[in-house]
Amino acid sequence: MRASARIIAGIAAVVLIATAATAFAIAWRPAIATIDPPGPQAFDTALVKRGRDLAAIGNCSDCHTLRGGKNFAGGLPVSTPFGTIFSTNITPDPDTGIGRWSEAAFRRAMRSGVNREGQHLYPTFPYDHFTNVSDEDDRALYAFLMTRQPVRAAPPENQLSFPFNQRLAIAGWKLLFLRHDTHRPDPKQSAEWNRGAYLVEGLAHCGACHTPRNALGAERVSAQFSGGDVDDWHAYAINEQSRSPVPWTADALFAYLREGWHPDHGTARGPMAKVVSNLSSVPASDVRAIAVYMAGVSDKPASARAEPNEAALARAGRAAQTNSAGASIYAAACASCHEGRRPLPYSGVNLSLSTAISSPDPRNLANIVLSGVDAVEGERSPIMPGFAASMNDEQASALLNYLRARFSEQPTWTDLKKTIADARRTQAVFLQTSPGPRNAPADPQQREKP
Repeated sequence: MRASARIIAGIAAVVLIATAATAFAIAWRPAIATIDPPGPQAFDTALVKRGRDLAAIGNCSDCHTLRGGKNFAGGLPVSTPFGTIFSTNITPDPDTGIGRWSEAAFRRAMRSGVNREGQHLYPTFPYDHFTNVSDEDDRALYAFLMTRQPVRAAPPENQLSFPFNQRLAIAGWKLLFLRHDTHRPDPKQSAEWNRGAYLVEGLAHCGACHTPRNALGAERVSAQFSGGDVDDWHAYAINEQSRSPVPWTADALFAYLREGWHPDHGTARGPMAKVVSNLSSVPASDVRAIAVYMAGVSDKPASARAEPNEAALARAGRAAQTNSAGASIYAAACASCHEGRRPLPYSGVNLSLSTAISSPDPRNLANIVLSGVDAVEGERSPIMPGFAASMNDEQASALLNYLRARFSEQPTWTDLKKTIADARRTQAVFLQTSPGPRNAPADPQQREKP
């Protein structure tokens, strides 16, 4: 019996050692040798310019730039259900940035989520989308970043609890969720559609915000583009589950992504405003391709769902009867713009067309009412005052309930006062419209227009 027990124990030990060795082999990645930082003159100017456009499509500056900090120097806190992760410095600083990274090291980070030292990167860096980026585009991005101004800045340590602070554990996440070479051109579609698919599924990583995530933080592939959460905002569903009262067309999407607003859909705000700010500087053909692809994602017909005027008036009357406080606030604070006769964008958008009012999540409407919409310097764009200082939580709740009842056919929101209180607490809600792309000419007149 003792001999048998020793044999079993020996087999168990061998199995454990083999399992540990296998896990280590899967998780371990070698470091890639450092290089001497190449000077800007080492890169072709046309390649750098192409990289600038790609960085704008990828929204790189907004994730890797702390508000008020130097471009691409990292340090931006990214809140996750597992703790806070700080973005890295991707300037060519040799000590705290990527100045000593070779192009091969950069490509490995983009494709496999592993840094030059061999450490696994957290998937807040969306390499699960960047696996679809071509070698040529990675080369252009590398050239652009390596010609930026070096900034010596080390990000704070990530604030993650065990076991999420163990980078080796990310190897297991990758085994479950990281897929390579998932994008394939569709020969049945046009070249423009395929270009849009390549950008959306890859560098633009639209699904990273607009797709819900599972308990391990991975995108739920079966619910792609069904809506997600980002920075105290709700990223709307942009597939057939969209609550937009008027379906999106390719033309409407192009105008919205290019200019930051559309009369049938309203104004880009929150994180989406940053996306628009960057897309305003890139070739119009790429924005058009994105719009064409995304318009095809939804199966809804592209005809407006016009409502008989009598039905809208009847609903407005019922809303005023059941919520006189909200009706009074609307009449005093909102109606003069939203029912005015001035042309858009100087009047308020038709609220019957508001996705924020029809959305199942009230956060975006709470944010916009409290923070307003700032004017964009040098551009013809919508503006709206914020009411955080002039409305208390009860008044804001009454107004939002009235807007929901009058301008949509959706059920009443629940726990609205808590949503408003949360939005007020995060008045770092930082409603950004479009301050001008970081990577583009500062003068709006120099931007390429459609």
